[in-house]
Amino acid sequence: MLVIASILVAAAFLLAFIWSVRSNQFEDQQGAAMRMLYDNEIPNENK
Repeated sequence: MLVIASILVAAAFLLAFIWSVRSNQFEDQQGAAMRMLYDNEIPNENK
């Protein structure tokens, strides 16, 4: 019973991954999450 449940959960995650790849969820590699890594602005602490 537990093996069947784990196979169903794994299949659901696999289907979700395939859906996200096919619907271009990983297309924007310069999105907000990546842009914050390349932020060169120095914060002004004398406010």
